[in-house]
Amino acid sequence: MPLSAQEEPKGAPAPSEIVAAAPAADWVAIAAEDLLVMTLAPDAEGKPRQVVIQLMPAPFSQGWVHNIRLFARSGWYDGISVNRVQDNYVTQWGDPNYDNPEATGTPKPLPEGLKVMGEDEYAAQISASVSPYLWFRDHRVAFDGFGKSESVQLRPVPRRANFFDPYSPIVTFSSGFPIGTAFSPNRPPELGWPVHCYGMVGVGRNYSPDTGSGAELYTVIGHAPRHLDRNIALVGRVIEGMQHLSSLPRGSGALGFYTAEEAAKRTPILSVRVASDLAPSEQPAFEYLSTESDVFATYADAVANRRDPFFITPAGGADICNIRVPVRRAE
Repeated sequence: MPLSAQEEPKGAPAPSEIVAAAPAADWVAIAAEDLLVMTLAPDAEGKPRQVVIQLMPAPFSQGWVHNIRLFARSGWYDGISVNRVQDNYVTQWGDPNYDNPEATGTPKPLPEGLKVMGEDEYAAQISASVSPYLWFRDHRVAFDGFGKSESVQLRPVPRRANFFDPYSPIVTFSSGFPIGTAFSPNRPPELGWPVHCYGMVGVGRNYSPDTGSGAELYTVIGHAPRHLDRNIALVGRVIEGMQHLSSLPRGSGALGFYTAEEAAKRTPILSVRVASDLAPSEQPAFEYLSTESDVFATYADAVANRRDPFFITPAGGADICNIRVPVRRAE
């Protein structure tokens, strides 16, 4: 029988169905001050390309976030370009004449008022109330309450070889972002840090930890490079228009930089604006599913243990980066 003629069997709801049924009260509006609107040059067919980035909320990366708003409001980002696209890794943009192996001109002068951050700011102190749900050993999720009518809870699981992950002992979510932590289930949280999942936006830097100002930014376009956690500042995530950055031509130079012969491959960035600075009619409005809600816990469990009809054997766990926080355009 052709696949198209098969009737879909009934079963447990898919993660997308759980999200679609979430009540309005479980969706959190993203402030316009926390959104960046990046306009790329039109594509080869003349179609407009726009990317929307949600900036990282406190307490993480706030010095860099301050700088990024300053860069955007001073117009410094206008006229820069995408200079590096490394397959299965990152797309990076900035001044083509700054810290670029193929630079041919003079770098743009940086605006005044930039903050300088050190390596101690790649992580932040977090409280015990950062999230009611904890994921133990990073790549696996345990579920407590299956088959019961009360609210579901994700709980720590016993340490076993197939649950081991070298990046962080426990992961969770804070204000809609995936977070690694350096605490054990039996004592209060200490440090937390954003993790390098697909679509996350980070600050390019040189060897010294304090060289990244926000002038050079990148987004992850491949498998999550978690070894970068706590080594590079993460400042947000792409929430719309990711296809415009992930589909760009790859560079053949070192680390995916475009060579001098590939200058035409660089994608110009026409403008970057803080959404709150735009006219009200031009401000995009987004909201995310609260990561502190019971619906999100149910959704996360459904991702880790698919029980909808297509799946035969639930995986029994999930990489933290596979539990993507749902984001949607607001009405």
